[in-house]
Amino acid sequence: MTKLFLSLHVLAAIIAIGPVTVAASMFPRAVRDADGNPALLHRICRVYAVIGISVPVLGFLTAGVMGVTGHPWVIVSIALTTAAAVVLALKVIPGQEKALKTNDVKNLAMYTGIFNLLWATVTVLMILRPGSTTGA
Repeated sequence: MTKLFLSLHVLAAIIAIGPVTVAASMFPRAVRDADGNPALLHRICRVYAVIGISVPVLGFLTAGVMGVTGHPWVIVSIALTTAAAVVLALKVIPGQEKALKTNDVKNLAMYTGIFNLLWATVTVLMILRPGSTTGA
């Protein structure tokens, strides 16, 4: 069961979070460029953000089956994932909606960068797993 949940967790992260990070990063330039399609990028961010909810759900299931829910690296990952979700929900998506109406992308690239950095940090923690006895 561990391998199944871990596989689904990793696949969900790749399939759901990857498109959000790429589309959100491309969005500010698409607003400024006449040939960009910011509405499509915004839709990708919204849709995949909803699908992305599966990543922490599967992460909790995986951590539970592995018996590592209370490990510090898991707790830090949960906190960083929560922070990333808050930045996406309160800054990136609303900032994109505002930019679609006003062409103003002020601070949007910064918030997108913070979102991406938080997810990159979680990914590194998932690979390194400080204190893990697996040797990986």
